[in-house]
Amino acid sequence: MRKLFFCLLLFGIATVFAEDGLRIAHVDSKIIFEGYKGTKNAQSEFDRQVAKWEQQANLLQKELAAIKERLDKQMLMLSDEKKRELEAEYAKKETELKDFISRVYGRSGELLSENEKVSAPIIQLIRKAVNEIALQEGYDMVVDRATGSVLFWKNENDLTQKVLDYLNSR
Repeated sequence: MRKLFFCLLLFGIATVFAEDGLRIAHVDSKIIFEGYKGTKNAQSEFDRQVAKWEQQANLLQKELAAIKERLDKQMLMLSDEKKRELEAEYAKKETELKDFISRVYGRSGELLSENEKVSAPIIQLIRKAVNEIALQEGYDMVVDRATGSVLFWKNENDLTQKVLDYLNSR
C-alpha cells in the first residue's frame, strides 16, 4: 500500500514538473546487487562464516545429546551425587547452546551484523554508481523499483524548506 502511494505521488510530481523538464529514471537495486561480481565474493565470505557457526552449533548439540544419552542409560546405576553432577552438566551445556543460538542467530545477533558488514560496502558502491550515472546522464531523480525509495535527487528540486516555510507561516 505504501509503495502504491509512493508511486502515485511520484507520478503526480512527475506530471507537475514534466513541463519543466524533470527527468526521472529508475533502477532495480535487487537485480544490481545480485548481478554485481563483488556480491558473489561477499556471499562466499558470509557463507564461510555461517558454516563455522553451524559447525559450532552442531558440536554443542552433539555434546548435549551425549550427556543426555549418558544420563538416560546410566540413570539407575548412578549415585545421587553423580546424577546431580550430570544433570548440572546437562543444564550448563543446554544454557551454553541457547546462549550461542541467541548470540549468533538472535534479533541483533552476529549473523545479522555479519550480513550488514558484508553487504554495506556493496550498497554504498551501488548508490555511488547510481549518483554518478544520474549526474552524467542529467537525471533529476532516480527511483529504486525494488524498495520504492528515491536513491538520487538534485537538491534544486527539493521543496522541503518551501513546504515548511509555507506551513509555518500560516
